[in-house]
Amino acid sequence: MSLSFRKFLDRAFLLLLVLLFGVAAMFLLLLLGYVFVKGGGVVNLGFLTSMPKPVGEEGGGVLNGIVGSLLISFVGLLLAVPVGVLTGVFLAEFPGSRLSKLAALAIDVLQATPSIVIGILVYLWVVVPMRGFSGLSGAVALSLIMLPVVARSTEETVKMLPPSLKEAAYALGVPYHRIVLRVLLPSSFSGIATGVLLSLSRALGETAPILFTAFGSPYLVLNLLKPMAALPLIVFNYAKSPYEVWHQKAWGASLVLLVIVLVLNTTSKWVSNRWKVRF
Repeated sequence: MSLSFRKFLDRAFLLLLVLLFGVAAMFLLLLLGYVFVKGGGVVNLGFLTSMPKPVGEEGGGVLNGIVGSLLISFVGLLLAVPVGVLTGVFLAEFPGSRLSKLAALAIDVLQATPSIVIGILVYLWVVVPMRGFSGLSGAVALSLIMLPVVARSTEETVKMLPPSLKEAAYALGVPYHRIVLRVLLPSSFSGIATGVLLSLSRALGETAPILFTAFGSPYLVLNLLKPMAALPLIVFNYAKSPYEVWHQKAWGASLVLLVIVLVLNTTSKWVSNRWKVRF
């Protein structure tokens, strides 16, 4: 194969990659643009800071959905992050053990499980025993969605750390649990934080698990043991209604949710670059 022909193949492959990226970016921009056009006329300060109103009344917003989504997601993070980080460290530190293989399989299965199945399972495990829908059950469902992402990001980040870090700590007589807490986890902060933010952005957009657990509420609820509203539920309920004014509010809520997800993804990229540890 001549050199000129290899250069031609290299440029043709590069062109193909650029074209495929352009197609993907075009669909993404079309989606973003359509949501911004449909929801931009609805979103304002009053929409973000007011409660929903009945059909026929002017105004109304999605404050209950914003607060509910943030509360449920925050509690879900509190449940998922410690378990996910410790699982990721275990998978990275003991990759050949039988328990590690079982844990990796469980993480893969959980990550591939449809969110609606997770919602049904949490409904049976939490909602039925508690005899009622609640924000806490929604947080449990979202934590199961966040857990695999946090665990895998932690595992991959810890694997990339050079062995010399642990060897230096062992040489100083540091016990293993302190090596994990004071060496491995701080050095992996960038990757762990990125995984946490990405898992949060994924969980915020889930509708089915919240529908089976938190159920929704037209009021501003701060009690996690009561049914709570969430932005995906507001979008779902407004979009399937027969009222045009609610359809417009559904687009506005979609825009708010989309902006939150974009901010989280952008922040995860910034955190990854800002606190990247170089060896």
